[in-house]
Amino acid sequence: MRRWIGLAVAGCVLVVTPLVARALGVGRGGGDEQGEELAKVTQKGFTKDVDPPALAGIDLLRPRYEDDGVYAPAHGERTAKLTLDKSLQQLAEQVLKHAEIPEAAVVMQDTRTGRVLVYASQTKPGNTRDLAVEASAPAASIFKIVTGSALVEHARLTPDTKQCYWGGEHRLEAANLEDNPRKDKWCATVAEAMGRSLNTVFARLSLKHLDQAKLGQTARQLGFGEPIPFDVPVSPNTITLPEDRVGFARTSAGFWNTTLSPLGAVTLATTMANRGQTLRPVIVDWVKDGRETVHKGPSRQVLSRAESPEVAAAVTRMMEATVRDGTSYKAFHDGAGREYLPGVTVAGKTGTLTKQQTNQFYTWFVGFAPSQKPEVAIAVLAINKATWKTKANTVARQMLQGYFAEKGYAGVKPPI
Repeated sequence: MRRWIGLAVAGCVLVVTPLVARALGVGRGGGDEQGEELAKVTQKGFTKDVDPPALAGIDLLRPRYEDDGVYAPAHGERTAKLTLDKSLQQLAEQVLKHAEIPEAAVVMQDTRTGRVLVYASQTKPGNTRDLAVEASAPAASIFKIVTGSALVEHARLTPDTKQCYWGGEHRLEAANLEDNPRKDKWCATVAEAMGRSLNTVFARLSLKHLDQAKLGQTARQLGFGEPIPFDVPVSPNTITLPEDRVGFARTSAGFWNTTLSPLGAVTLATTMANRGQTLRPVIVDWVKDGRETVHKGPSRQVLSRAESPEVAAAVTRMMEATVRDGTSYKAFHDGAGREYLPGVTVAGKTGTLTKQQTNQFYTWFVGFAPSQKPEVAIAVLAINKATWKTKANTVARQMLQGYFAEKGYAGVKPPI
């Protein structure tokens, strides 16, 4: 009897034959071992993967370092060889320990293959939560990447489109959403608004050019509402779009109603780096039961065409402003204005939100570099208290220093 697998994609169902299922990595073989690109999925949105039995029981929170790489225990007596870069993984553990962040996660990914290079989750002593795959943190202003994509795709706005504004730095009220020549003393391009995370600019442009259907469609294309195919279970990024005008505007600017996992965040960055193509993240190189290889990870799998190359290129230009002269300028430059990553242009986005009920201060950095010839994507989530020592963008810069120093980029020094 032929086996058919239904895949939910952006509100519809694809029926996939066994041949395509094998290309998608569904089943025991885990994907195309020849490294050929995945058969194209024409519908926009993520596919749902089915984990091969060989991946059961892999514990990514107990890495074991050997001379030839990083390993993790799997079901029974099996052993999983991970794709992690040992020196970068150990650097992440050092950086997080020194940063004194109560809870944090760092995920780095090779943008060309989808292989995960760093997977670090730091929680309170005795806590076994894996923050890297937990979508409990608010997406905050990282969601502006989605809104920016929607504005380019549906309204044909450009990074140079200007919008005047007033207020909305910490709160968005109804009065901030109306064009007011008397109060609108400042104006910014969309790129400047992305770099400086100007809530009012994104809120007003969303009300003028988007609606629930358009923004929701782009969000689904970029991984909200669907589980990400991965080698261990992942909580899906979530989104709720309010029907009221003010609620919709606030959500489009990154005020609540969306959640994001660090793995989901790095997948979003990798999609932008690949000019709109979403790659399946892979962390398991192979699994062995004794001497028998029972699973071999794929080299590269394209899950979907989330957006056009033109849209992704425009959003990349917007994201470059974050490090160049926006919210991460200080994290990526020393006191004299010198770059920590000379010659490397970083496309990034920060997110900041405080959950007052729990006294938690969330910060994000999501991005990739070099922005025009991407090699690596990164997502950092830091969950501090009201008093803190280090935010996510500083951790991200240190990790990117480690990566590019390891690659021999001139002038880039290791952070530690």
